[in-house]
Amino acid sequence: MVRFAAYQGKFASLPLVFARLLLSTAMAVPAALALASSSSIPPQSTPAELRKPDPEALLIEIYKDLGSNRLQEAQSKADALVAAYPNFRLGQLVRGDLLLMHARPVTSFGQINDAPAAKLKDLRAEAMVRLHSLQERPNPDLIPQPVLQVSEDQKNVLVVDTTRARMYVYENQGGQLKLMTDYYISHGRFGVNKSREGDQRTPIGVYYVNARIPGPKLPDFYGTGALPLNYPNEWDKRNGRSGSGIWLHGTPSDNFSRPPLSSDGCVVLANPDLQTLYSTAEVGKTVVVISENIKFIDKDQWSKERDAGNQLMQQWQQDMEAPDADKVLTNYSSNFRSAVGESLSTWFNRQQKGLNGARPSIKLRDLSLFRYPGAEDTIVSTFVQETSIGKNKNVVRKRQYWQREGAQWKIVYEGNA
Repeated sequence: MVRFAAYQGKFASLPLVFARLLLSTAMAVPAALALASSSSIPPQSTPAELRKPDPEALLIEIYKDLGSNRLQEAQSKADALVAAYPNFRLGQLVRGDLLLMHARPVTSFGQINDAPAAKLKDLRAEAMVRLHSLQERPNPDLIPQPVLQVSEDQKNVLVVDTTRARMYVYENQGGQLKLMTDYYISHGRFGVNKSREGDQRTPIGVYYVNARIPGPKLPDFYGTGALPLNYPNEWDKRNGRSGSGIWLHGTPSDNFSRPPLSSDGCVVLANPDLQTLYSTAEVGKTVVVISENIKFIDKDQWSKERDAGNQLMQQWQQDMEAPDADKVLTNYSSNFRSAVGESLSTWFNRQQKGLNGARPSIKLRDLSLFRYPGAEDTIVSTFVQETSIGKNKNVVRKRQYWQREGAQWKIVYEGNA
């Protein structure tokens, strides 16, 4: 973990204002958020993009040059940053301060005469979260705890940490997760835990991309494209949450990025980052986990939690095939409600009536398991269920929500996905 003391010597030679800015940035973010440092792997780029420098890499290099009192080098990189991304307002602000330092002392970050206070506050917030997240990326050997298992047909999973204002992109490599890259994001103006239409909050949960909307079909406000999510999902509806229109989308053409807290509830990325996601996202398969503060765990702990989730599913499958139909009920909570609000007894009797007294043969495939953010004792499973009775076969994609009740896990929701 990076401690504050490590910064003191590094920034001792900085001009006073920038020392204060960077030190206050380091202190303002809770130390508990610090993770082992690593380098992300850049996503594939188009030939045109390969000719442009990475804006965040340049920004952190500028900070490093300032930390070593290399003002000319910092100025040169700031010039290159705004030349490549003239709509990057934070980059313009940093460059402006550097230019101003040649003429007179700079006593505050963004020392522009008559600059709107609210705009400066937003840019300071963006600088803070960018600096922190760039210096302290997740250890690539750790795994985000909510992701217990992805199915074979899911190429990647997108993990959003709203506290860090960051999205982490993991690739499914034979059932193992590999951190590929990460992006700065903006989210709801009033934070997280969306509960109703118009509250300008971002929902916490496990969601699926359910559409792809290209930029030409959207107003400029949404940037180069949008990936709508399935909010409200089954869990949201069960908990009385309303609203709609939660998307991953880009930024207007005149702005490279937005402040950390600035959307109406959507997750907003810079257009180049959104376009990379857009090219790989799969409708109905790409999962987006949104959490307020992602915990990362080692592979041993992850394996234990994944195996425990698989055991739940195996036991349920075996009980579904057991001669005693009532044994199936041991997997379900008395608080169970179906998609249409049926109680457990009503729903179960209807299910058994459809079997007409026969015991089915059950096969499960394409199983994914996620520990639900914001509800630590909840697991959501999504899978394809093949049910065979004699020569009749039925295939359906299902979703279940499991909750811990004392020492046991029980299903509180089950329905088609």
